Amino acid sequence: MKKNILTIGALALTTFGICHAEDIHIRFNGATAQIEQQTTDSVLVTADGAHVSISSSYQAHQLTIRLSGTSEDGQLILQTDGKTALTLDNLHLTSQEGAPLWLRNKKRADIIAADGTQNTVTIAACIDTANHKSAAIWSKDKLKFTGTGTLNVLATGDGCKGIRAKKDITVEQLTLNVETTGNNLGKKENAFGGGFGAPPMGGFGGGMPDFNNLSEEEKARFEEMRKHFEEMMQGGGFPMGGFGGRDDRGGRGNREGRHHERGDSARHGFGGFGGFGPPPPGAGGEGGGMPFGKQKYKGTAKGIKTLGRFILNSGTLTVKTTSAGAEGIEGKQGIELNGGTVSVTAVDDAINANERIYLNGANVIAHSTTNDAIDANLVDFFAGGFPMGGFGGGQQDSDPAIIVNGGTIYAWSQRGMPEEGLDCDFSPIEVTDGTLFTVGAGMGEMPSVPTNETAQQPTALLIGIDIVANQPIQLCDSNGQVLHTVTVPFSLQRSSSLLTSPLLKTGAQYTVKTQGYEKTFTQTDPFTIVR
Repeated sequence: MKKNILTIGALALTTFGICHAEDIHIRFNGATAQIEQQTTDSVLVTADGAHVSISSSYQAHQLTIRLSGTSEDGQLILQTDGKTALTLDNLHLTSQEGAPLWLRNKKRADIIAADGTQNTVTIAACIDTANHKSAAIWSKDKLKFTGTGTLNVLATGDGCKGIRAKKDITVEQLTLNVETTGNNLGKKENAFGGGFGAPPMGGFGGGMPDFNNLSEEEKARFEEMRKHFEEMMQGGGFPMGGFGGRDDRGGRGNREGRHHERGDSARHGFGGFGGFGPPPPGAGGEGGGMPFGKQKYKGTAKGIKTLGRFILNSGTLTVKTTSAGAEGIEGKQGIELNGGTVSVTAVDDAINANERIYLNGANVIAHSTTNDAIDANLVDFFAGGFPMGGFGGGQQDSDPAIIVNGGTIYAWSQRGMPEEGLDCDFSPIEVTDGTLFTVGAGMGEMPSVPTNETAQQPTALLIGIDIVANQPIQLCDSNGQVLHTVTVPFSLQRSSSLLTSPLLKTGAQYTVKTQGYEKTFTQTDPFTIVR
């Protein structure tokens, strides 16, 4: 096999020497790149300053590439037919436009943070998204992040994501930090006007109130709505006529929580919640109501997005987003958190999937400031999955959408009603092991709960906890011994919190207490509701 040394820039490559056995070694140095190429068969390397392109049809073995050095305006465009391993060896690479690591790979690419190294990949702008891709790391095929070093992925430009792949993303061993600080590129038109407000739905639209800033009259109205909701849940489902809204045909919702006849609900849809404040334009409801459909945005600055599955096996993963519509981790075909530690703070959903989410042993903190903490959309009610009988009353889909098999999971929605710590719409949650404490939806038994059949480990739904920022929440046994303690970094009134632990036993008595709240209950069933 021929050996070729390609030197680009002012310094001769021989100054560095041959230190590694990689097929290609690229050393970024400001506006230039020095390239050492050991393998030339079916591998073409070209460069323009610090912008390097590699095209390889070589498939006899995994193409190995080492990246090191620093550039404030550099990029690697990699097009490969076979597998690739990219070792990051104290790499600090910023692209002023488009993905600094643009991987047009046809098979899996491994990104390896070398032992003890600190690496940073930054995307500063995403203007020419069609040609340059709008993520710090963009992959056409599978991605695997590994190694024992640290990789920081920063997306500072508007519309820029941290990591995006068209197929599965796997993370193990390394420390991976992903942060996006850019804004989205604008709003998409929302046919529901920010919620179910357009006819004939009749008034789910409008914004949610801040409970802490409501008047006493509004709080009383909210409490009335909550009681109706709980009565409705006990009575077998969601009232298709709503909570007192009015549809575009003038049909009034059923304030007592009873169902309309099936034919009436089919004709008139939802009567609406009524809600607080004026209805949105075009809505048929009598008030603002619950914003069931969330606003969609263009070019969202998500942390990690894959059209395949996202899998965490080990290591430490931190994800942070700061703009509207920016989810933390999105795995379209499902998410598996098998081990390691993950902390996600996002404006939109912290963790989201259109398939099942498995929590199999990782230690997870998922915190959303405006939406659900962990959201599995196994049932798409926009595509016909909405249960006509309503929430609850045996109307859940039979297949669990979120499965808790172990680990410690803290899932916190700072928004409150109707957002949840764990949200899987009309599918149940399955719990077999692990410790779980959620914060969110403060409107009674929302649909995202286990059943007595799927709660293989005792689980309680605590309705009406007032969460106080940074104050300990304690779970105590009947002797007063503290079994678990957790603190939440924000306040939320009337949280509906799911709680499970291997220490919970059916038939035993427990007390949950925090500042201003103390509740003693007996775990009467595998799934017990505590008011």
